[in-house]
Formats: sequence, structure tokens, C-alpha cells
Amino acid sequence: KSVAALEIEKLVREFVAQNNTSQIKHVIQILSQEFALSQHPHSRKGGLIGLAACSIALGKDSGLYLKELIEPVLTCFNDADSRLRYYACEALYNIVKVARGSVLPHFNVLFDGLSKLAADPDPNVKSGSELLDRLLKDIVTESNQFDLVGFIPLLRERIYSNNQYARQFIISWILVLESVPDINLLDYLPEILDGLFQILGDNSKEIRKMCEVALGEFLKEIKKNPSSVKFAEMANILVIHCQAADDLIQLTAMCWMREFIQLAGRVMLPYSSGILTAVLPCLSYDDRKKNIKEVANVCNQSLMKLVIPEDDEMDEAKPSMTIPAEPTSEESLSKPETVTTGESQLPHHGRNELDVTALNQPLFFPCSCERIQVTLNLDGIVQVLDYHLSDTSIGMMTRIAVLKWLYHLYIKTPRKMFRHTDSLFPILLRTLSDESDEVILKDLELLAEIASSPAGQTEEGHGGPSDGSEVRPGPVELHVPARAGQLNSSSTKGLECSPSTPTMNSYFYKFMINLLKRFSSERKLLETRGAFIIRQLCLLLNAENIFHSMADILLREEDLKFASTMVHTLNTILLTSSELFQLRNQLKDLKTPESRNLFCCLYRSWCHNPVTTVSLCFLTQNYKHAYDLIQKFGDLEVTVDFLTEVDKLVQLIECPIFTYLRLQLLDVKNNPYLIKALYGLLMLLPQSSAFQLLSHRLQCVPNPELMQTTDNTKPSTTLKRTAASNIDYTELLQHFEKVQNKHLEARHQRAGRAEQLDRRVVL
Repeated sequence: KSVAALEIEKLVREFVAQNNTSQIKHVIQILSQEFALSQHPHSRKGGLIGLAACSIALGKDSGLYLKELIEPVLTCFNDADSRLRYYACEALYNIVKVARGSVLPHFNVLFDGLSKLAADPDPNVKSGSELLDRLLKDIVTESNQFDLVGFIPLLRERIYSNNQYARQFIISWILVLESVPDINLLDYLPEILDGLFQILGDNSKEIRKMCEVALGEFLKEIKKNPSSVKFAEMANILVIHCQAADDLIQLTAMCWMREFIQLAGRVMLPYSSGILTAVLPCLSYDDRKKNIKEVANVCNQSLMKLVIPEDDEMDEAKPSMTIPAEPTSEESLSKPETVTTGESQLPHHGRNELDVTALNQPLFFPCSCERIQVTLNLDGIVQVLDYHLSDTSIGMMTRIAVLKWLYHLYIKTPRKMFRHTDSLFPILLRTLSDESDEVILKDLELLAEIASSPAGQTEEGHGGPSDGSEVRPGPVELHVPARAGQLNSSSTKGLECSPSTPTMNSYFYKFMINLLKRFSSERKLLETRGAFIIRQLCLLLNAENIFHSMADILLREEDLKFASTMVHTLNTILLTSSELFQLRNQLKDLKTPESRNLFCCLYRSWCHNPVTTVSLCFLTQNYKHAYDLIQKFGDLEVTVDFLTEVDKLVQLIECPIFTYLRLQLLDVKNNPYLIKALYGLLMLLPQSSAFQLLSHRLQCVPNPELMQTTDNTKPSTTLKRTAASNIDYTELLQHFEKVQNKHLEARHQRAGRAEQLDRRVVL
């Protein structure tokens, strides 16, 4: 057959010399139809050798006949006989070697054929295809006429092959095309990026390494020329792969996301909900995925910085700006982010129940345009944040990040965020039961911001309706009956417009109502975290407002047992917490109308618990009234709990907080009612350790005979409060008796119900 090939070569050379194109075509047709495409293997082999000989004979003129020469050879690539496939490789190698750059118009069919041979099971065929592949790569590298636009659709199709050899072949070509200066593959990266990330998950370490190199080269190019990069078209491809189960894919995609956010800036904002869906869960990874966690944290922080106060001023109903071929901002908002390429082969792995990348996304905003305004889609972002905060399986660091995001949005875009407050409020209240103190702290910071932000101010004034009518219905509400004239005008005024306290918005009172409801329905929360929560709120908000509003709500609380427990908790915080130092000083002297209003408000609620009422009088130096109250204790039902609280009060009197009270015992003449009140407590106690403690203290009082006094005794220096003369202590004492009667009646009712239940059990 080599002799025949030489004869064919000689014949064709003669036709070339004669410029006899018809005869040349006739020879090629015969070799193609009657030999290369023959049913007999030997004839096919001869035809392939003959076509190669024709190409050699044609030399530089072979480009005129390439279609006729190449097609039959490529057909033989599919031959069942591996030897014929090898000869086809050899024939095509000779054809391409002669034609060189002339084969580029036929590159796609050559690439298609080679991609199939790359996965050929026969090693000889595979070796032959590799030689042809290297030759073709050399030609592409040398040429400046490569049709990249025509090649991309084929590359995009073949990049989704699952065959390892085909993948290796694809990556090798991408690396070659990346290295050619005249070929700008970066423009078409959105077309192949998803496929590259899928290849990155290949089982072969070699292929994964090659893909890493290719992606690394692309990322270097992106950093060099960010102005020409189509960030927006690739954003959601990264979102999908940032949620991949494969660690390498996830880490690589997250690194790309970090660079995209830092390079593209606010262009990435329309994709925030998808980015957060991918990034937030990674923040709770353990040390086994430390690298992913660290990169995700940078992504999260960088994305957060993109939100600016101007986002609160942009009208979501209007286009952010007019750009040809771009959708309006309204369209962008109505269609949450995802890839617009329409490629059905985009993977669906790594998506959770909240799929924010399922719909259409806005088109790319070119980086080269100056001062492009991107409308922030808060609806999508809040939906994602709400979802992650509601998911009990989400890790602590993710919940903290969600709360930081919400706080940041309330700071930067308060006007828009308050549209979402009613939907967020229940989950924020539930988060107060979180196991982590850090989560609770962040939650309290957020709730405090909501309660004090001017953007939340409504026409209701200080804190919403007193009857709770504006609180959303549901299990988190606290039912507050009508005031029914229980508060006097001075008390009400103190809550609404106390000059000494900053104005709270309409959510503050709603927050206080629902927080107390939370404590009421979840007593364990009150026992374990109640003091912690209230103390932190006193740091974040105004302590006077908190105590004033809680006292006002508890005054009308129908569950008297809870009211007594809550008052005891508040009183302990008031007397012992360093955060309440300023408020204690304010109450200690009652010098201002505001402090007297506060005292009256607290007193009325403190009446739910007799011992706390006495301690409040001790704090405010109302010793005569304290003595009067203790005189009333003889009419109360003395229980073990009651005596325990008296015991605790005695312990408190020995604490630093009541140092001033103990020093006033030295001035027996001017503080007779203080001594009488303490003796009253002593008489209430059984002879316990607390009895001994208080008894020893009273034994230290000088000149006991001076304790005798009458009502005409000159007022003490501590009682010289001309400004406090408008407090009606008689009315307060009557209120105390009224509240205690309610408690006595409630205890009898509970005892009756318990007795009935016991009888049923016996029956």
C-alpha cells in the first residue's frame, strides 16, 4: 500500500502542476467514497492512506480541499476496529501537518473528533490522538485567526463530560487558550465556569490539579483586568458551588466569591441573598473546614460593608439608573438572583430548602460605568436572614452573624428595615431563649436598636397602645387589660414624657410587653436568664424607661403569681446590679418630679410583693412609710416564701448598697422610723441566722432610749424633702392593701382548685 500511496501522490502532483482541480477532486472522491467509506476494512485503510498521500501531494493547496479530505477521515474515528481508528489518526495528522493554519476554519469538527478519541480505550489510538492534539495546539498557538466565538458553544457542551480523559482533554485546551495572548478567553468565562467547577470535583487528583491551575490562571487575569470582567454573570454560579459538598470546590468557589465582592463592590449587591445563603452556614464550620470558614467570614464582612446609608434613600419602585439592555431595578427586585444564561446543565447540587437562586437575576452592571447605583433588595436578604435564624440546626456563629447583619441593616437602612420589623419581631423574641449568651447579647443589641431607632417612631408616641391592641396576635403577646383608672396622672406622665429619659419609639413598649409575656410563658428563661437580659437592656437602653414601662405593664398583669415573681426579679436587679447605679441614686433622694413619678410607678407594681415594697421604701429613704407597711404585715398570710424574702432583705441590708442606711442608724434622733422598721422586720423573723444578724446590727444602735418618739418629732434630715410633699402616702398604703387582698383571694382560689384536683385523684 505504500507503493500505491506513492503512485497517488505522484498523480496528484501532476494534477496540481496542471491546475486540474476537477481531477484532484475526482481522485479525492474516489478515495473517500469507494475506499475510506467502504464496507471492507482493508479498503478503508487504503483509503485513509491515500487521502493522506493526496494532502502531502497538494502541499499548500491542500487548504482548498480540506473539507473533502477531513470528513471521511473523521468518520473513521468511529470505526469499530481500533487499528482503523489509529490509521485515521495518522492520516489526519499528516493532513493537518501539511495544511497547518488552513485547518482552523474546520477546528470545531477536529476538536469534536479528538475529544472522542481522548477517551478511546485503545492505548495506541489514544497515543496517536495525543500526537494530533499537540500538533493542533501548536497551530492554534501560532495563529492569530482562531475563531473563539465559534468554538465556545462546543467547549461549553463538552466541558460537562463525565469521562476523565475527556475532562483532561478539555482542561488541557483551556490552559492552552488561556496562554495565547491574542485569545481573550476571559470574556467567555461565564460560559464555562460552571463546568470547570464540576471538573474540579473529579476523582482524579491529576485532573483536579489541572483544573485548579486553570481556575487560578483565570483568577489572576480577573485581578489584573477587573474592569472587563462580567462579575454579575458569574455571581450565582459561585453561589451554587459555594454550597458544594466537595471541600475543594467549596473552598475555591468561596475564594472566588471573596475576590468578586472585593473587586466588583456594589455590583454584587443584587446577589446578596444568594451569597448569604451560601456563606452563612460556613461560619459555623469546625476546625476541619477552617479554611472555608475563614474565607466565608471575609466574604460576609466585605458584603456587609457594601450596604450604605444611601440605600435607605433609594426608591425601590424606580430604576436605579438607565443602562441600555439592562433591566430596571424594579425588575431586578421582582426577580431574585440566579444565572440568566439559560443553561439547562447548571447543577442543582448544594441547594437547601430556601433556594434564592431559583429565579432570574439582573444582568451584568459593567464595572467601567461610573457611579452606578445598585438598588438593595432587602426583601430577599431579610428572607434569608430570617430563615437562618429560625433554623434550630444552624450553628451559633451563623446565628450571631445573622443578628449582626440585621443590626447593620437597621443602622444603615432603618426606614426600609422597619417594614420588616413585624415579621422579624417574633423570631427575635424566641432567640432570647438561645443557649448561647453571645447570641442573646447580639439579639438584645438588635432589639434595643429597634426599640430606640427614630425610624420606628409612629404617631402613637411613647410606646404603642396600652391595651396591646397593636401587638400582632400570637403566642408572644401579653394581654394587658384597660387601665381602669389605676394610674394617676403623674404616673402616666412619667412614662410618656419624662424629661430625664430619651424618647422611645412605638416598638419599645411592644418589646417590653412581649418580653414580659416571654418570661411569663417560659419561667425557666426568667429564672436562668431573666436578670441577665434585663441588666443588658439597661445598658443598651435607658434603665428608667425599662423599669417604668415594666412596672406599668405589671400593674395590670392578671397572673398575680407571675407579677409577684417578676417584681421580685426587678427589685433584685435594681438593688444589686452595677448597671442600675445611676437609677438607684435617682431614686435615693427623690429630688426631681421625674424621680418621684418613677417611685410612684414602681411602688404600685412592687405592691405585688410586700417585702420588695419595703425594700423600695428603704432605697428611697421613705422610712416612715416602710414602718407603716410593716405594720400591715400582721394582716397578711405569712408563708415560708414570705419569710424567705424577709431573710433575703436582711442579707441585702448588710450589703454595700445599703451602707448609707446603716450609717443613718447612728442618728437615732432623726431616723426613728428606720429603727422601728428594722425592729418590725426582726419581730417578723423566726429566730434564724437572719434574726441573729439583724439583732446584732440593732444592738449597735447607740442610746436605745432615744428611740422613743412621737409624731411631733422634728423631721430628720433625710426626710426633709419639701419637693416630695406631693406624694400621697396614704393613697399608696391603700393601694398596697388592695393589691394584697387580690393576692390573698388568688391564693385561696389556687388552693381550692388544688383541693378539688386532689379529690378527683382520690376518686
